[in-house]
Amino acid sequence: MSLQRWLPSPLLSLALLVMWLLLNESVAPAQIVLGGLLAIAAPLLTKPLRPLAPVAFRKPLVLARLLTMALIEIIRSCFNVSRIILFAKPKGLNSQFIRVPLDLQHPHGLALLSCLINSTPGTVWVEILPGSHDLALHVFDLHDDQWWVDTIKTRYEKPLIEIFDHV
Repeated sequence: MSLQRWLPSPLLSLALLVMWLLLNESVAPAQIVLGGLLAIAAPLLTKPLRPLAPVAFRKPLVLARLLTMALIEIIRSCFNVSRIILFAKPKGLNSQFIRVPLDLQHPHGLALLSCLINSTPGTVWVEILPGSHDLALHVFDLHDDQWWVDTIKTRYEKPLIEIFDHV
């Protein structure tokens, strides 16, 4: 029997085992065995959820710039949403759904875009609308829908296309 069959993601298994031992603050044999079982079972059970081949790590500087911009936007949004929640009048909120046309096709790129959008306070990736390749996005306090479309297309989607969809 192949090792890959029992450990489809060895690094994930190792991380799960270490996390289990750290959370339990023990390296007792029982905890090692229980953590080992968890570390083997979880990747095996989630293997069908990962149908795509691993992505080659390309354009690390573009990815670093993208993640830096996203972190800055997340921090900025934290302050803005906190200010709105604590001090704004509910009648002044303009909570809306908008459509953002996407050119990005790569599933891993779309997944990362979804993570970045959902990590930003005040925005929620709703779905890719059926019959189109438009993103339905919910914005907590919308003032300019074109600004959101331009921001997502230039700050997030353009670097993701460069990272994932280039030939």
